[in-house]
Amino acid sequence: MTVKVVLAGCGHMGYAMLVGWLNSRILTPSEAFIVEPNAELRARAEKLGARTGETASDILADGPSVVVLAVKPQIIREVTKDYVRFSDGRTTFVSVAAGTSIATFEEILGARAPIVRVMPNTPAAIGKGMMVACANSRVSPQARQFVTELLSASGKVAEIDDERLMDAVTAVSGSGPAYLYHFIECLTAAGEKAGLPAEIAGRLAMQTVYGSAVLAATSDETPGELRRQVTSPNGTTAAALAVLMGDDRLKNLMAEAVEAARARSVELGK
Repeated sequence: MTVKVVLAGCGHMGYAMLVGWLNSRILTPSEAFIVEPNAELRARAEKLGARTGETASDILADGPSVVVLAVKPQIIREVTKDYVRFSDGRTTFVSVAAGTSIATFEEILGARAPIVRVMPNTPAAIGKGMMVACANSRVSPQARQFVTELLSASGKVAEIDDERLMDAVTAVSGSGPAYLYHFIECLTAAGEKAGLPAEIAGRLAMQTVYGSAVLAATSDETPGELRRQVTSPNGTTAAALAVLMGDDRLKNLMAEAVEAARARSVELGK
């Protein structure tokens, strides 16, 4: 049986990655094998045409190109042990488990295992994620390229060489969606307080954030320049920004929030 990719775990993130691989035709259904103990989640993968098994012992292939570990950090050690038989250097291991270091996988899998640690975020579920990867020295250029192709199906991909920066990555892009969701909540509440019906306030806040993000992502202008274009001197936007930007209020608050997340990521990785 020829298997290019084994996916360990088919929860929200694993399933989203699988859908991306198949929709982008990076993989055919027969090239993916899904290991998932939950029968309902296995059935969901099977509907896409992928082969599945309840445990790693169900994998009959000798050596998949990649094993993607898409399980919670709390069980990552236990799950990884089931794949030691593929750690002869031919299979590249990719982990999306937050806070789990490359050294942890090297301890379990041995010195020859090529390992890529990835920090995704939840927009990957719709192919709009931000995926940041850090690889050990045993990942070949060919394997690195293939892993990048797999990750690209879920969004944008960036690579870093210093694994210590993964804590900052977690604080900015990993946790970042929650910051935006809370901003939408706050903008909605502010609209309601200003007299708007709840449904209208929510719709205005949601579409404004969405449209502004798309414009910022596709414009040649920097976010700072786009902000200046919206801000007429002594106008309504200027009045609001005087509150947000006065004494670097929002800038300092975001720096404090990101640092709190980064510090917690460091603690969880110990």
